[in-house]
Amino acid sequence: MYKMIACDLDETLLSDSRMISRENIEAIRLAKQNGVKFVPATGRGYRTVQGTLKTLGLYDEEGEYVISFNGGAITENKNNRLLEFTGISYELTEKLFRFGLKYDVCIHIYTSEDVYLYHLNEEESRYLKGRMDGCIEMANADIAFLKEAPLVKVLYQNLDLGLLNRIKDDITCITDGNVSVSFSANRYIEFNQIGVDKGEGLIKLANHLGIAREETIAIGDNLNDASMIQAAGLGVCVKNAVEEMKPTAGYVCKSTNNENAIAEVIEKFILNQ
Repeated sequence: MYKMIACDLDETLLSDSRMISRENIEAIRLAKQNGVKFVPATGRGYRTVQGTLKTLGLYDEEGEYVISFNGGAITENKNNRLLEFTGISYELTEKLFRFGLKYDVCIHIYTSEDVYLYHLNEEESRYLKGRMDGCIEMANADIAFLKEAPLVKVLYQNLDLGLLNRIKDDITCITDGNVSVSFSANRYIEFNQIGVDKGEGLIKLANHLGIAREETIAIGDNLNDASMIQAAGLGVCVKNAVEEMKPTAGYVCKSTNNENAIAEVIEKFILNQ
């Protein structure tokens, strides 16, 4: 019997219009009634998903959890109590930031509380609106003010996936042995501390709750979800997942993120198991 579902948000639980369908909300409610934990697992920070938690009836709930920053943090929803935090050093952050200045990318720097943006473009501004309100745009390329901040990850944004793949090859002088590299939303290359990913986040939370790996489900759509899809007892890709992800999954949904894919999984593997 499955006891925990770790689910990506953007392009998985959330529709393209950033909504959660009534069918998905009801299925998650029924899963909870059946004793199953529903855990958002996101590259975003835990403070940016509070609206989603409210929609799902999980906001400020004791015994409910979020995996955020691609596994860099695990929080209990009650008072956003931090259970695990694995950040990156200022020195590594500065190296990643300076390297990104060579390319036509928008650079995000995540602290435990805020997201700082440099070289923000109009398209990225539109994409973030309603997803991550309250981001702070930097006017100049000086991040010294972040020396004492709890830093957790850096990412570059560009819609040219070829460029992002070239950056992955170019940046190995920094990343090899130091950084976990992943891709998300067909627009980001992300950098966390080595060993940090959603799969490790799932395993740590399952261990904390006394849940066996075989009793977990992970649902996602993109490459930063691959580690948790492979770590879970059942790995699931939504229909709109990137094609290279689908062979790694134990189940591929018949539905996309716009067609109640989460309800499909819960009905098939929780309610009718």
